[in-house]
Amino acid sequence: MKQSVKLVAGNWKMNGLGASLAEAETLEKALKEQAAACRVALCPPATLIDRMAQALKGGAVEIGGQDCHAETSGAYTGSVSAEMVRDAGARLVILGHSERRAGFGETDADVAAKVEAALAADLEPIICIGETLQEREAGQAVEVVSRQVAGSLPASLAGKAFAVAYEPVWAIGTGLTPTLEQIEEVHAAVRAAMVAKLGDGGRVAPILYGGSVKPSNAREILAVAEVGGALVGGASLKAEDFLGIIRAV
Repeated sequence: MKQSVKLVAGNWKMNGLGASLAEAETLEKALKEQAAACRVALCPPATLIDRMAQALKGGAVEIGGQDCHAETSGAYTGSVSAEMVRDAGARLVILGHSERRAGFGETDADVAAKVEAALAADLEPIICIGETLQEREAGQAVEVVSRQVAGSLPASLAGKAFAVAYEPVWAIGTGLTPTLEQIEEVHAAVRAAMVAKLGDGGRVAPILYGGSVKPSNAREILAVAEVGGALVGGASLKAEDFLGIIRAV
């Protein structure tokens, strides 16, 4: 079964004000002049989704959110529903990022519920998984990510557009990256877990790698078997750096 087109998505996290839209516009202009060989997405903070969607309307850069609530509406002060993310102009949404799991106590079941909400709102989820340094050193990386896939991916994903992002927690923002062999091992395990959960529906969705991806290491990482793109943090804040990764596909 043919794999999906690679996806390179930028996660701005809690960074970016109105002036930051200039970087997104610079990126869009560069991709208009020379088309990318992959899908490209930017996931700004919720405050910028609408403005970025308007600024880049009709262009090559897809817009995503960084999270959504599992409920469609209600007394959840400060939260944003999947429908709201979609209404603001996003077409994708990051769910289950390790910073949400660790900082907000999100469980696999919580992530699965958010995935259901995203699908109901016609959003394409990017579902994050990954082991901690302690789990890696204990030889549990494959076990951990396989368990996260089983618990975080609802059966309703079969036949839908989605991506899984493997981000070793210890590599996020640290400058550290696993070896290419370690990346290949985990991506193979993630694929097997996806197929076990979703059958043929788990064979096509791209598995992104995330964790200190930068222009200098992107090409070799993106060439690893079963690496279907990248989820990029800090390097996506500057158009020049992000383009360096996009051009590595």
